[in-house]
Amino acid sequence: MRRAEGFIAVDWGTTNRRAWLIDGAGNCVGEMEDDQGILSVERGQFSEAVNDIRRRLGDHLLLMAGMIGSNRGWVEAPYVPCPAGLSDLAERLVWAEEGRTAIIPGLSYLTDGEADVMRGEEVQILGAVAADMVPGDCLICHPGTHNKWINVVDGRIIGFNTVMTGEIFSLLKEHSLLADLLRLPATTGEAFHSGVRRGLAHDGLTAELFSVRARVLLDQAKREDAASYTSGLLIGADIRVGLRAAPEAEVIVIGRPELTSLYASALVEAGQEAREVDGEASFLAGIRQLAELI
Repeated sequence: MRRAEGFIAVDWGTTNRRAWLIDGAGNCVGEMEDDQGILSVERGQFSEAVNDIRRRLGDHLLLMAGMIGSNRGWVEAPYVPCPAGLSDLAERLVWAEEGRTAIIPGLSYLTDGEADVMRGEEVQILGAVAADMVPGDCLICHPGTHNKWINVVDGRIIGFNTVMTGEIFSLLKEHSLLADLLRLPATTGEAFHSGVRRGLAHDGLTAELFSVRARVLLDQAKREDAASYTSGLLIGADIRVGLRAAPEAEVIVIGRPELTSLYASALVEAGQEAREVDGEASFLAGIRQLAELI
């Protein structure tokens, strides 16, 4: 299957998947998105799930990133250790179907007793660097279910730190004592910024989370502000972790706009310069570069 005829780029996560049809000139000429993340696919059924993508976008070479290459996905693609760039990823592609379907490996970071991994974000980060959307030396914040703080030096990812902020908020919203207070969407108003300031200033996050309910019960806060305050509290604590890496640097926030706007606003509240970069454009820049390297 020849890449000159185009290919399909796939970002296949835990709960969702997105795919884009890229023509021979590098233009995006079709796309799809659904909730068929890897947890929705039974073991032994991934070949059919892959065929579904081709039925919808055409019979082309597939380049897939994300959790599809995990030990819970289709075919495991071993992690590439940091520091790493796009060429390192291209050299370690795993072919699930020879000449037809390649899985891009994630990255691992292991140093001084710290251990961390990522799958999918690396394509966005290195793609943004390759497309000159971000400088070759920078600190990147990548919000999501598991937020990443990523150090880039000379155009390569040299290390990163993961904070489970998005997952914690989701768990609180669905399964905690705070669930009935967190039904409204979080917005970047005064309640959000108040939560950010509290998260930045205090270490005791678990105690602060319980106080969300107490503040409402004792008429110290409005019920309708609880979701925004809690989001700010979690993101403020998250930023405390991230800024340890480069407290004086501009932070570049890459991802979906609804998430990057929250983090950028919180970073400004923390007195930090922040710039937002679109995650989809970054991913497509990275996947095009990888296609050139195959």
